This record gives sequence, C-alpha cells and structure tokens, in this order.
Amino acid sequence: MNKTTEQPSLYNDLETKSVEELTTGLITEYKKIPLAIEAAKPQLDKLINAVVKKVKAGGRMIYLGAGTGGRLSVLDVLELPTTYGMENDEITVVLAGGVDKLVLALEEREDDTEESWIMLKEKNITSKDIVVGISASGTTPFVLYGLQKCRENNITTCCLVNNYNSPIAKESDFPLEVVVGPEFVTGSTRMKSGASQKMVFDMISTSVMIQLGRVLDNRMINVQLINDKITDRAVRILVDKSNLKNYDEARDFLFEHGSVAKALQALKDKI
Repeated sequence: MNKTTEQPSLYNDLETKSVEELTTGLITEYKKIPLAIEAAKPQLDKLINAVVKKVKAGGRMIYLGAGTGGRLSVLDVLELPTTYGMENDEITVVLAGGVDKLVLALEEREDDTEESWIMLKEKNITSKDIVVGISASGTTPFVLYGLQKCRENNITTCCLVNNYNSPIAKESDFPLEVVVGPEFVTGSTRMKSGASQKMVFDMISTSVMIQLGRVLDNRMINVQLINDKITDRAVRILVDKSNLKNYDEARDFLFEHGSVAKALQALKDKI
C-alpha cells in the first residue's frame, strides 16, 4: 500500500517561515479535510447505516483505537450522555492502554496485538455489536488484530483510516477511507488526519443519535439538566414544543419529568 500519511509535506523549510506564512499553509491544508470526507461519503453513509441497524437491534457501536484517533473517539463518546441522554453504552470505546489512561500518550501500546481482543471480550462483545477500528495509517497492530478476531467471531467490522487499500480496511465489512493527503509536518497525523477523524466521529454519533429519536426537529430533547445554561435551553425547547407557554411552569414540569422528551410524552399522555 502507498501510505499517503507518510508522504513528504508539500511545504519545505518550515523553520524559515513566518507565522503568517505558516498559518496560510495550514489553512490551505485544513481546507482539504471536508473535501476528502465528501469524497468518501458513500462509504460513510454505508458505515452509519450499518451502525444504526445494529444499535436499533440492541447492539453497541464500539470504537477500537489507539493514539490520536483513539483519544478523539473517547472525547466524542464522553459528550453523548449529556447531549443526548445516552444511558447505556450504545456507543463506547476500547482504547489501547485503557480509557483511564486517556491523558497519557501511550503510543507504544499501538503495537500491542492480543490486548485489543482481551479488552473487547472484557466489554462482553457479541455478534450483536459493531466495531469501528480507527487508524490513520490503516496498519496499527492493536486495531488490526482486534478486527481480525472480530471477523473470526462473526462480529461486524468497520474502520476509519486515512490511506487507501490498507490492511485494516481489508478486515472491515464497512471501510471508510478519508484520504486527506500529506501532513503539513511530515507524518504528523495528529493534524489533518486527526481533524478529519474528529469530524467523522461527530457525523457518526450525531446521525446515530438522531436516528434513535434523541432529537426533535433540530432540538436536543434528551439533554441532561446539568447546569443553568443547559436547563434554560431545555425549558425554552419545552415552551416552544408544547402548550406550556409560561417559563416557570415549564421549568417546574421539566424538573418533574427529568428531560424535555419525557415532559413532552407526559403532556401527550394527558390528551
């Protein structure tokens, strides 16, 4: 395979550049990210539809990753309970070295093989689940071995990689290849590759949560009431989507039921 992620930067002598020149080059490169995702949209749509089907049937989507991509997937999943009221591990992560070591750059754990399958089994993985391997290179041993073992055990596999025709893509039922080109600093996949991964994680989790009915119109009706800002937003959503036009009345009703979704259902049940 040809590793685009390891090709030389299009920019030479970076140490001689001014701040203005560096930021111009960086902006030029980052503009390529959404175009690369758009080019991979057919793959992305197939992956998301596969995830939705599995989760609606009672399974889970499990991100399997290491390094920058793995850590970014953790950050995406951490937001879901608050934003969408996700109560179960419908979307979860297996991270090389463990999620509890998120702040440590345990890059050496990328080369572990057997650990990935051990960690997946600790999650009580079954054929109801779907696993999304994350690897900029498409060759990370931790991810590759985990997907191979999933296939051996009749577990659906997907991937998010930043090179074409990688070993990890070949082990994926639903591969997603977002090829953003050489990095601004040669081989630094925390940059364009990482940014593309973050965008894709947002698109996957947002689409799945919407498909699961956790959004009404364009509103977060399952948001957890964890602070004043979010509570105020939830009250205003309830006022907008119901016949409770008094703010204080709507706020009391919201707290009585715990979420906009449950409050709206309670009002519907009264009819």
